[in-house]
Amino acid sequence: MQTLQGKRIHFIGIGGSGMSGLARIALSDGISVSGSDAKDSSVLTALTALGAKVSATHEAANVEGADVVIYSTAISATNPEMAYAVERSIPILTRAQALALLMRGSRSIAVAGTHGKTTTSSMMTVALQACGVDPSFAIGGTLTASGSNAHRGTGDFFVAEADESDGSFVEYQPLAAIVTNIEHDHVDFFHTPEAVTKVFDSFAATISPDGFLVYCADDAGSKRLGESRLSCTPISYGTSDGVDLALDQIALKAMGSTARVMWKGRAVGTLELQVPGHHNLLNAAGCLAMGMALQLPVHQLLDGLHNFRGAGRRFELKATEHGIRIIDDYGHHPTEIRVTLEAARRYAGDGRVLVIFQPHRYSRTQAFLDGFATSLDLADDVTLLEIYAASEKPIHGVTSELIAAKMERGHYLPNFVQASDRIIEMAQPGDVIITLGAGDVNSLAPIIAEGLQRRFA
Repeated sequence: MQTLQGKRIHFIGIGGSGMSGLARIALSDGISVSGSDAKDSSVLTALTALGAKVSATHEAANVEGADVVIYSTAISATNPEMAYAVERSIPILTRAQALALLMRGSRSIAVAGTHGKTTTSSMMTVALQACGVDPSFAIGGTLTASGSNAHRGTGDFFVAEADESDGSFVEYQPLAAIVTNIEHDHVDFFHTPEAVTKVFDSFAATISPDGFLVYCADDAGSKRLGESRLSCTPISYGTSDGVDLALDQIALKAMGSTARVMWKGRAVGTLELQVPGHHNLLNAAGCLAMGMALQLPVHQLLDGLHNFRGAGRRFELKATEHGIRIIDDYGHHPTEIRVTLEAARRYAGDGRVLVIFQPHRYSRTQAFLDGFATSLDLADDVTLLEIYAASEKPIHGVTSELIAAKMERGHYLPNFVQASDRIIEMAQPGDVIITLGAGDVNSLAPIIAEGLQRRFA
């Protein structure tokens, strides 16, 4: 990347969480940045303030003068900017290839897994910061403590969220990695569970022989990977017998949890979190195991994790109106929904859990219909919006109504206004409302808050 100082990188799809993070780091490295996205957003505004030249439309003219083009996987070959770059023989990199370049020369930690990557990457970053090492990071969500998804630190650690969705995380070649879990998802790319298993095997093979694979022994897929033949050192964590870093004496609370931490059979401290759910205890355990493997001070790691306040769109409290709490969460796979709603049940106490859910992608909805129905029925009431397509074309006959038909408490109401009005009218003090999904369902949280203000005025 040093060779690009004084030159210009153009990002196609710069408004995405991963791409905007790379742009931030490139700007920190003294590289000129331009970029485009399909629509304007607060992300584009923030990048402009940092010195990037951005456009809310895709046009070939945006690429003129660029030395390198980086594109997100959502960008098609017919995009006018891509076509221009190909025609002019401008070097083109994928987001993963660019991130791999940014990580080069650092003690890089890649955080992978079907679920929990963003939260675990965020926890790892905060834990390292508490040790005074000022890591660089590139995360697929906003770190609440800093309000940013990326940062070029002064230390030699680099924490990167490693997205498996298109298999490109094999580019990273990290010193070390955390794998939280392995489950079938991204069915548009991985048609079988075996395909997911295979790509994680390929990812693990890229870890430095001098490094570590930190894996969750409580998850079958992650455990299989950790116990396979690896060139690096495997380190296990979880609540299972015989793991390197074990949690016991677990106490789950409404908005947090505690557990005793055992390292190689010896008690080393107490983990206290201010984010809810058993799954977050495991995410934190993975970070602790990595920190211990890197020989960082355990008490500083624990302090950092205790002060962790979460990541954007991960069980994020958006508002409280007349005793009704509004939570936004990115969960879009049946497993993620289950753990989110289990945490929400403790958080709600005697109140109800009311959900507005927006499925993400037709292929995922079709593949996991039964799982969605079962997980969502953990709530007291669920309003189902229509499917958020992302970059997919519709699949004939696949709608959110198919999920509602399999549920006891599901109500298909695809209109955003009607769905919001329904929740506003039925909510009572003590209830918890969750806007749930990876699309734009989060835009309803402030609308619901305003509606509750009017209703109870």
